[in-house]
Amino acid sequence: MDPANPSAEAIALAGEQIVAVGKNEEISSLIGPRTETTDLRGRTVLPGFIDCHIHAIWYGLSLKNIELRHVRSIEEMKKLVSERTSDKNDWILGRGWDQERFVEKRFPAKQDLDEASPEKPVLLERVCGHLAVANSVALEKAGIGPNTPDPAGGIIDRDANGVPTGILRETAVSLVEKIGPVPSLHDFEDATLDACQRALEAGLTTVHCIATGIESSSSDLELRALLNLKAEGRLPLRFYVFIPIGQMKTAKELGLRNGFGDQWVRFGGVKIFTDGSLGGRTAALEAPYSDDPLNRGMTIYTQEQLDEIVSEAHRSDLQIAAHAIGDRAIGMVLEAASKARSWVAKKDLRHRIEHASVLNPDLIRRCSELGIIACVQPRFLLSDFWVVQRLGVARRKFTYPFASLLRAGVKVVGGSDCPVEPLDPLDGIAAAVDRPDSEQAVSVEDAIAFYTRNAAYASFEENVKGIIAPGRYADLVVLEKDPRKVPTSEISEIRILITVVAGRIAYRAPALN
Repeated sequence: MDPANPSAEAIALAGEQIVAVGKNEEISSLIGPRTETTDLRGRTVLPGFIDCHIHAIWYGLSLKNIELRHVRSIEEMKKLVSERTSDKNDWILGRGWDQERFVEKRFPAKQDLDEASPEKPVLLERVCGHLAVANSVALEKAGIGPNTPDPAGGIIDRDANGVPTGILRETAVSLVEKIGPVPSLHDFEDATLDACQRALEAGLTTVHCIATGIESSSSDLELRALLNLKAEGRLPLRFYVFIPIGQMKTAKELGLRNGFGDQWVRFGGVKIFTDGSLGGRTAALEAPYSDDPLNRGMTIYTQEQLDEIVSEAHRSDLQIAAHAIGDRAIGMVLEAASKARSWVAKKDLRHRIEHASVLNPDLIRRCSELGIIACVQPRFLLSDFWVVQRLGVARRKFTYPFASLLRAGVKVVGGSDCPVEPLDPLDGIAAAVDRPDSEQAVSVEDAIAFYTRNAAYASFEENVKGIIAPGRYADLVVLEKDPRKVPTSEISEIRILITVVAGRIAYRAPALN
């Protein structure tokens, strides 16, 4: 992935760095009596993959909850919930359901969960994480009833009589989450290590981790767990961290700014939600949803509020990672970023729009002019199989428009949004390349750059990672096959054989000989 040296035969590592890249004869001349050598027999080596948007610690915690991604009916969901009623946990938690995949073709309701768990509280998040369903016990514990007002930036769905149905949207989900079980510091440490192991198996050597605690105490525990593991020398890959916007004041008081930390844990900035999701019809659109003509989605902030937040972060040297999926929300973020740059002396903070799903030529042009990074999740293309129904044919052309963004000069980086989607970068690369709307498909080389060279730029680390070149970190991934030399439909099936972090083998496939 080094433009100056696109491919090579051999590589030499010393300590934690790459020291030489070239032909076999050149590198062989560096071999000494204590040098360890490995013949990869023609397999492919790439820079270690970087996931630019992952809720890594949240993912680790979720591994203990009900996985609903493959559930195809509400009845099947109820069965899985019922099976958990006899375990020792006080709550039943799960995530990953998608009503579009249910045979019933409807949202689950509290009555469904009440039948499965009449005594234990239940909270099940939709695959997008922006919508959840709770049973009656959970709603009662949270004090949610007919007279409970919608929280700012959230909606409590109600029936014709004003009674909550169990469906909670956006910030309304936190009304239940905040009275649910709070993991201990030890739980967070274990979750971090579990997530790191899965990441290494997928070839990841760096993650841009979005801390997701609903309350500051929870996010604090995420960060404490991360720092404890680093201090103990048990952190096996690198973290670039974003904290919730609610903690910006604390970050400023502590003097935290972009780049604070070291090569293992570095601070990036703050994560802002500006709208919801397409799947939950809460992403903020300029025109109504094609399959819900009275609904344009919802914004979390007014333009004035968002302007103030972004400018304050900009003044404080904090990189913004703004969740914006709908074109209305994206336009608001661009407006706020433009004002921040005009009000505050120009800084190279490389502000980011996370997801950047529904665009148009004008928004793409403005992203380019403002130097905004588009952090995309290519695997959404597979999950959002209903996108034409949701948005119509015209808007579909500029939904996840990776090729158009690249042509406009926008820096595009890739992430999984795990646990929303699986964390495998090869899945994302395959989705970006092998897509039905071929006019927005990108080359394999460009897709790999989303997770390597471009990704390093997004964290101001383009001089130390993202390409295989002397002086860069010895972060590498060994693939069974070259993604550029197999049919695009087979890219996601390529096995990860070795993951190297800081010059050490952090993962080796069991069957590798």
